[in-house]
Amino acid sequence: MANIESGANSDWLSARVRATPQKAFLHIEAETYSFADMQRLARTTSAFIKDRVDVGAGDHVALLMRNGPASVLSLLALMRLGAVIVPLNTRLTADELKWQFKNSGCRLLICDGDGEAIARAVADDVLVFPGLVNLTATDAADAPVGLDLKRDLAIIHTSGTSGRPKAAVLTYNNIFQSALGSAFRLGLLPDDRWLCILPLYHVGGLSIILRSLIYGTAVELSPMKHFDVDAVNRLLATRPISLISLVPTMLSRLLDAKAQPWNPRLRLVLLGGEATPVELVSRCVEERIPIAPSYGLSETASQVATAAPDLLRVKPGSVGKPLLFTELRVVDEDGDDKARGEPGEIIVKGPQVMRGYYNDSAATERTLRDGWLRTGDIGYLDEDGDLVVLQRREDLILSGGENIYPAEVEDALRAHQAIEEVIVVGLEDATWGQRVAAAIQLRDGYDLSQEVIFAFARERLASYKIPREISFISAFPRTSSGKIIRRDLRNLFNG
Repeated sequence: MANIESGANSDWLSARVRATPQKAFLHIEAETYSFADMQRLARTTSAFIKDRVDVGAGDHVALLMRNGPASVLSLLALMRLGAVIVPLNTRLTADELKWQFKNSGCRLLICDGDGEAIARAVADDVLVFPGLVNLTATDAADAPVGLDLKRDLAIIHTSGTSGRPKAAVLTYNNIFQSALGSAFRLGLLPDDRWLCILPLYHVGGLSIILRSLIYGTAVELSPMKHFDVDAVNRLLATRPISLISLVPTMLSRLLDAKAQPWNPRLRLVLLGGEATPVELVSRCVEERIPIAPSYGLSETASQVATAAPDLLRVKPGSVGKPLLFTELRVVDEDGDDKARGEPGEIIVKGPQVMRGYYNDSAATERTLRDGWLRTGDIGYLDEDGDLVVLQRREDLILSGGENIYPAEVEDALRAHQAIEEVIVVGLEDATWGQRVAAAIQLRDGYDLSQEVIFAFARERLASYKIPREISFISAFPRTSSGKIIRRDLRNLFNG
């Protein structure tokens, strides 16, 4: 392999090629690319970029691309050049993208053909990926920028479910330490194949690519534009998938639509993005679906704590203990530790915690204090030190002086066989401060009155937790990663 770079001036891909050049790295539809294939194409891609724009170490470059070979190659090529990657959400409007492009200090936007029109409305300097067949460059011999774990790797905009997103700066070390901690918790097999249906502009999707690169394992990359239940079920049944990352709602829909058994090599379903309903955990335990509910953030390069499947048999609401080298506390408003079992704010410290928010020193100072990341999430540690996540602090409902955790009300209502999904929000109330409201999606073929739901809730909840308003909804507004956008639901009641 004459084109393999020397170890003295290497990157993760070059190091992997020296170890396992012909091992499969990327499976996408009928195509398979080895690590050596990806290195050859990444070298040409990096030269293609430099032929047209002088991109160098430290430059911020945005990617506006759907999942596919082009998005992975652009990612690897920019890493080779030492650029900082800023993945942009392909579902955003031009105005939203323009703000993120400017906020993250980008000098270039790389897009695929599908995104060209909106890309040109966002940035002055746009480079359209030409496709693998037309990918040419005058010189593909440039060596990669030497690996330095202290360098910035990516800027990930938070999902922005409650206000304008912030730009979390993740270093190579953040990603590496996250991969290390995840491997120790989930285990690692040489023939693992991780099905990636999350978009690469989401920290979950990006992590799958980069972890597999570090591990030397394979990725099955889905190019689907939207979550296709039947297509994903077919992949799980017919391909040798061993790992998949999902939002709990996705898993619930997959199980409801599953027509044939999933392949026996599937060893773990990693769940994140939102709390996993206890009902879904119980169903998976009963059907022997190996799930691992996880708690993480963009600011921590994905996982913070993850529960192994065996733990869920005795603690269905837990996300387990923090990952290797990760510290986790639950504190009050003064930063003092809460007693075991008492809810408080979850704070995190560890090598995977972001460097800060780009172009927002005020938010960085509020969020990072003495090395601890203030997550804004509410949870508690049980007697064994396992974490239970209750709610985002901003979603907490305060009614008549009582704290109400929407997740608790949601779990109670989901127990009704007619209810597919429910989200609880707090509405302003002149008397009580806030009152509880529930948006409910019914299962196909069911009809339910508000009176029946009120009666069902009274059997399971204290009176102050019972929803005072109910709105039936056909589908929930979601972010690109599948999270339900709670703030939009308040319009159902306030409109």
